[in-house]
Amino acid sequence: MSLFLVLKALHIVGATVLFGTGAGIAFFMAMAHRTADPRIVAHTAGAVVVADAVFTATAVVLQPITGAALASMGGYPLFHGWIALSLALYLLVGAFWLPVVWMQLRMRDLARRAAAEGAGLPPAYRRLWRLWFACGVPAFAGVLAIIWLMTAKPSL
Repeated sequence: MSLFLVLKALHIVGATVLFGTGAGIAFFMAMAHRTADPRIVAHTAGAVVVADAVFTATAVVLQPITGAALASMGGYPLFHGWIALSLALYLLVGAFWLPVVWMQLRMRDLARRAAAEGAGLPPAYRRLWRLWFACGVPAFAGVLAIIWLMTAKPSL
């Protein structure tokens, strides 16, 4: 197997991890949030934080490395056309994702505190939830757009 095919497989797996982990995290956080049970929210948010650290962060680091290597091997300029647009979208997605990670940590901590006190989820949690959701929509749309660009390779 050639180095190119190994890098391509790693790049595809990385994109799949970003898409799948993002979708899974959004689903499980939404399902936990709907219960309004601080114990469930705390547990789910704790698992989400770990998933982001293990899966998402690893893929976030490897994607540009494998992508740059593939572009170089394929003779594609990095800062032109669909690759440049993909990189710009990648940075935009990252600009939404980094605050979301902090919000998940904070929501987890707020839910843990509420569960320990036998209280409901506080207003600060609900504000963070709305902001988390608002940041997640464009980030997820950006990942979808990047996948489309990588697949279609349109001439721009």
